[in-house]
Amino acid sequence: MSLVPNEPFYFFTRQNLTYLTGRKARNLPELLAGIKEVPTSSIYHHTHHYLEQHEFLSPEPPNDFAYWITDILQDKVLGEKVASIDLREFFTLHDIRSRIIEVIEHAMRGNPNAFQQNAPNGEEFHFMNAQTFVFPTKYVAHSLIDFKECLEKVSIYSIYYHVFEARLRRKFSDFSIWLAASLGEDELAQEFMELDPYTQTLENLRRTLIGHIETRLKEGIRGKASRI
Repeated sequence: MSLVPNEPFYFFTRQNLTYLTGRKARNLPELLAGIKEVPTSSIYHHTHHYLEQHEFLSPEPPNDFAYWITDILQDKVLGEKVASIDLREFFTLHDIRSRIIEVIEHAMRGNPNAFQQNAPNGEEFHFMNAQTFVFPTKYVAHSLIDFKECLEKVSIYSIYYHVFEARLRRKFSDFSIWLAASLGEDELAQEFMELDPYTQTLENLRRTLIGHIETRLKEGIRGKASRI
């Protein structure tokens, strides 16, 4: 997407093909080694895939590593620390990986002998990978009104692609960049950037985005009326 004034916004969607890497971990040292060595696409899957699936709110964004440490290894303290890593603070998968490694290594240095417990048979951590396929949709927005109508119709996977994956591609959501660069809606773009997408469902996020647009459209109507 180029940053051209008045350029339409083309909505895309995505699908993932998820598969086993063949690597598994029985204990914390093996999990740590895997996190260090698997492709970043595997890190992305284990920290983000729930966002497309969750239909609930949680105090902290969950991830597969935290769940396994807590529920299988029964280390609730470390599990909570890994779960509390705030993905909003990171704009690259490398940085997310580094932070997870830092938290686990710090815990292991504090008590190295306590982390040799193996998971029960059949409860090992299986590293997954995901290949993403991106497709164009039929939805194109030429104005703020068009944009709102498209947001009402596109799938949650399209919203996911333009919000979550965009942050790792270009630090901000595609929506925010287009609103500012193409429509000159700097204030609305800033409102979009300040939203926390990790603490709401995708459907709630859709409604929140639409709500901000509706408020902006009403302000525009009132502004025009006051000048008449």
